[in-house]
Amino acid sequence: MSEVLNLALVGCGGMMGAHRRGLQLLWEAGYREFRVVGCCDIDEGKAAAMADGIAEFQGDRPRVYADLEAMLAADSEIQAVDLSLVHRDHHRLAVPALQAGKHVIIEKPLAITMRAGKLILDAAQEADKVLAVAENYRRSPEMRAIKWAVSQGRVGEVRMIFWIDIGERLWYWTWREHKDQAGGGWPLDGGVHFADLFRYHVGPVREVSALVRGYYPFRHGTHDNPTGEAIPVDVEDTTLATMAFDGDVTGTWISTSAAPMQGFNRRAIYGSEGCLDFGGGLKTREEEVSLADLTGEYTEQLDDAERERLFPHGVTDTVGQELCEFIRACLHGTSVETDGLEGYKASAICFALYESQALGRPVSTEEIENLEVEVYQREINEGLGLA
Repeated sequence: MSEVLNLALVGCGGMMGAHRRGLQLLWEAGYREFRVVGCCDIDEGKAAAMADGIAEFQGDRPRVYADLEAMLAADSEIQAVDLSLVHRDHHRLAVPALQAGKHVIIEKPLAITMRAGKLILDAAQEADKVLAVAENYRRSPEMRAIKWAVSQGRVGEVRMIFWIDIGERLWYWTWREHKDQAGGGWPLDGGVHFADLFRYHVGPVREVSALVRGYYPFRHGTHDNPTGEAIPVDVEDTTLATMAFDGDVTGTWISTSAAPMQGFNRRAIYGSEGCLDFGGGLKTREEEVSLADLTGEYTEQLDDAERERLFPHGVTDTVGQELCEFIRACLHGTSVETDGLEGYKASAICFALYESQALGRPVSTEEIENLEVEVYQREINEGLGLA
């Protein structure tokens, strides 16, 4: 096995900039078990700019491509690909990369629908290659500390989780506003991070009941200039859900970008003895600890091996951590924390929101994962030829 993983970056706009930074932080910290050998984007200028950015810290410049198939055919030394794409294209590029014998890490969500995600899982299993979902939120020292405190029983027996984001957004967010490109609105795009955290901190979600609304059929302008022509959108802007976890734990998940003038956010886990507020810290009948102090407690009790596994070479950048874990898995056969199946199960929670609304009843995540319920997803699947 090679001592260095030859990696290609595919989709060189947006989030891939954070991946480049994560790789640079690893490189500068002394972790160099990788070499970026290719940058690929349908906009070749973006691929060239990414290659220039890689060359700044790596020294040599990756080759530039405008087509994944051409890159895989031309460059036999590529061992793994890092995909950051419009959701619609996840399975379209992940499957051929896996079939070509490459390890794959893919930005969340795993796919635009559950059926598309299943195609990726099956391709990874058949190819016997590493499949990781770039799910970075759980990797921050603070999230690790919250997980540790809950598992230590610091709030007692877990009873409830509340995840509430209330606010307004008027500007147009390009492809994310369209069901056939994104699969759904923010509760899928960003919400899959939260679904992953629900599973990480509390455990498997068994059932979801949701109301989904699209109060704003138009958006305007850009983030920097939210004025101008009204642009039609067809993803939701509001979801209100209750969740039943394994055991007797309940959850409330509310997300809206259609609430003007007074926004607020609250994320908290409640147990029989107190509360762990994601923005404040731990407060129980016996103690009150800030999140910063709780995080300090957690990091101090880690042994050297666990500290290096979680925070390689001292890197706390969460994207850098997940990329290091992926590289090590490809080279040394170690595991990845958010593999394809974990990403698939997190996505199932998000799609349960939409399917519950479509059916007018609670749905189980098992139904979603087994592709037994695809009313909301049918239109997308048919458009992709997956029905």
